[in-house]
Amino acid sequence: MRAIRRFTVRASLPEPLAGLRALATNLRWTWHPPTRDLFASMDDELFRRVRDPLRMLLAVDPGRLAQLAADEEFLARARAATEDLDRYLTEERWYQRRASAAEAPAAIGYFSLEFGVHEALPNYSGGLGVLAGDHLKAASDLGVPVIGVGPLYRSGYFRQSLSLDGWQVEHYPVIDPSALPLELLTGPDGEPVLVSVAMPGGRELLAQIWQAQVGRVPLLLLDTDLDANDDDLRRVTDRLYGGDADHRIRQEILAGIGGMRAVRRYCELTGHPQPEVFHTNEGHAGFLGLERAREIIGENGLGFDEVLSAVRAGTVFTTHTPVSAGIDRFPVDLVRHYFFDQRLLPGLEVNRILALGAEDNPGMFNMAHMGLRLAQRANGVSALHGRVTRRMFSRLWPGFDEAEVPITSVTNGVHGPTWVARELTALLARNHVKGAAWTANDDSSMVPSRQGVTDEQLWALRRDLRQKLVAEVRRRVRDAWLQRGASALELSWVDGVFDPDVLTVGFARRVPTYKRLTLMLRDPARLRELLLDERRPIQIVVAGKSHPADEGGKALIQQIVRFVDDPAVRRRIVFLPDYDMSMARYLYRGCDVWLNNPTRPLEACGTSGMKSALNGGLNLSIRDGWWDECYDGSNGWAIPTADGVTDPLRRDELEAAALYDLLAQQVVPLFYDRDAGGVPRGWMSRVWHTLDTLGPRVQASRMVREYVETCYQPAARMVAAASRDGYAGAKSLAEYRKRIDMVWTRVRVLDSELTVEPPHALVVGNEVRVRARIDLAGLRPSDVEIQAVVGRVGDTDDLDDPMSVTMSCTGDGEFGASLRLPHAGSLGYTVRVLPRHPLLATPAELARVVHP
Repeated sequence: MRAIRRFTVRASLPEPLAGLRALATNLRWTWHPPTRDLFASMDDELFRRVRDPLRMLLAVDPGRLAQLAADEEFLARARAATEDLDRYLTEERWYQRRASAAEAPAAIGYFSLEFGVHEALPNYSGGLGVLAGDHLKAASDLGVPVIGVGPLYRSGYFRQSLSLDGWQVEHYPVIDPSALPLELLTGPDGEPVLVSVAMPGGRELLAQIWQAQVGRVPLLLLDTDLDANDDDLRRVTDRLYGGDADHRIRQEILAGIGGMRAVRRYCELTGHPQPEVFHTNEGHAGFLGLERAREIIGENGLGFDEVLSAVRAGTVFTTHTPVSAGIDRFPVDLVRHYFFDQRLLPGLEVNRILALGAEDNPGMFNMAHMGLRLAQRANGVSALHGRVTRRMFSRLWPGFDEAEVPITSVTNGVHGPTWVARELTALLARNHVKGAAWTANDDSSMVPSRQGVTDEQLWALRRDLRQKLVAEVRRRVRDAWLQRGASALELSWVDGVFDPDVLTVGFARRVPTYKRLTLMLRDPARLRELLLDERRPIQIVVAGKSHPADEGGKALIQQIVRFVDDPAVRRRIVFLPDYDMSMARYLYRGCDVWLNNPTRPLEACGTSGMKSALNGGLNLSIRDGWWDECYDGSNGWAIPTADGVTDPLRRDELEAAALYDLLAQQVVPLFYDRDAGGVPRGWMSRVWHTLDTLGPRVQASRMVREYVETCYQPAARMVAAASRDGYAGAKSLAEYRKRIDMVWTRVRVLDSELTVEPPHALVVGNEVRVRARIDLAGLRPSDVEIQAVVGRVGDTDDLDDPMSVTMSCTGDGEFGASLRLPHAGSLGYTVRVLPRHPLLATPAELARVVHP
């Protein structure tokens, strides 16, 4: 028989142990070792198995609970842990102590389709979700008042196993939210709070709100699996990234519009400040901007153009994809189907909505385009990705150079306390290493140093972490083969898989084609030589999931599984199925080298290598994503790229050869070159350099600080300016845009000239004078910014390395400026006209420019 519904009965704790529930349900325990130690002391073997305090309370023997309730030492530790959590939740931290704290937003809504906080809350698929989880944790440590928002999936992402022939097999375990570290949001009457979004045909999609507590940060998760919903609507939150376009747009409507309504209800019920700034982590939740527009229209009677200015002022949009194929698009007719009758968003005409997502293909609605048009601040997730993204979306800002496209970059970071081995943190703290940038302290400006820690100590620790990885690899290899149908009697060879004294390389990530899982197999004979070298072997652990609909990715997994199944190599290379956060921690901590070989520049950031670096691993990577800006020649190795080679097979061949050469000629010799004490001094020098230089740079705390200072706080100031005095600022900007639109095509640069006195004084650093006559078509000089731009020129007369100065009005239609010559060689200049208004973040924002 099968159950028609599942539910979880929570444990009844003796009154002296009641405080354990708060410790178990606040996910701070995921990065707070003392709290985990407290639960482990209740039953160490059980905790090692379940790794989840809430499940621990369900599973621990009632007799043991009664024993602990009378144990004064345990109760004292529990009280201390509870008091420490209370202090963490209420004390002032970095955000509150800043000099400019008074100008900072009282709350920020952070919307994402997935959140990877811990495997105990399986609501993520990969890097995007784990990044979102790390963002919340770092915000909590820093005291940044973020509210996380997204859907709660009843099946989460799939579990992965392998068939006998190495093909990926997906399983979707059903999740009972009441068994997770979640609390149902209820009203004063004790009933669950529901949010509603209108569906076509007069139907309503209802969702209840589950709350996770991530330290100081509430995470609101919307769940549509309700009896009150029709069967198809109950399934809206069934699976992450599942279903067809109709299913996906329902998820994204729920995430954006329903998510906004959930935030409003949560703040009303709890007294939490309402967010002033809204951060969309990818375009999936972009419809939240439309819901904010509906709110303002309903409360203030503004027109759509006025509302657009107010919405944009408070919205931050982060894109994570460097390729157009990775952007969510929906058929225009499908979007029209959900929005045409204005039941979903009263007051918003469907044609205005469709214009926000317009792209070159008139039949498609582009979620990234809508995200950019609804956000005044947008960014990529590494410096290189920022450049790629500006190029990708440059057509939205015609007339501007790619460098001027108003998309910046904030390089991703990782939450050190989550990912760094506690043994490493303990070693550094025990030896008084200054800073320990990986602690949960909100001040991570200090950096670790090697003061008091010897090479021998760190090398011994690294070997211990490698040993723990070896044990985990053997356990998982055995389990995987049993799942594939092998008999336990056939698996004695598993005890010889991997060696704690062999150089260990890790490669684990999602498996889209561009990440090139199988690049290492390009020359199988050469790979075998590296694996099986008698004196200086390497061993490689590989893991990763392919999207269930990606047959190409599954084929890559099968290809590598077939290679590692070969008895000749299987003790030196393994594929571990069901990659998740639990496995990842072993890999990041135990691998000596972290391998990443995407096709450049298709990796937006790639944070897995950051986690390895924080544990003393050295990166061996294509210069893509974060590694392009962080590689310095001594903190790892950069795999040369065959840029300009258009044949992908030839490119793979060249870059694979470069990878083999680096391993054979540099990585392997450095690892095995030992002194009389058995320590590889050259290797340890690179490890220390990595910890010193990358330690503070790859932290999520650095990332969140950047978002606060460059996005959230400026956005809050702009929101205040736009909404003050009945949205006078938003009305002013809307009226200004209307005037600009009416006359902009008639604005002209009539003539200009550059003069220098005396004529022969064209020398670097000397001043020149630029004069221009402009027809402003009725605009005031204060309505525009006139710029003189000078830069290098080549055969095409395009300006390179341009610099600009603002020209001032010297008479009726006359403008002038002086500037210093910045370069020697062939230079050119031009004059251009740009919009100017105090509520514009950049002159390029309106995509308006006039050239001669």
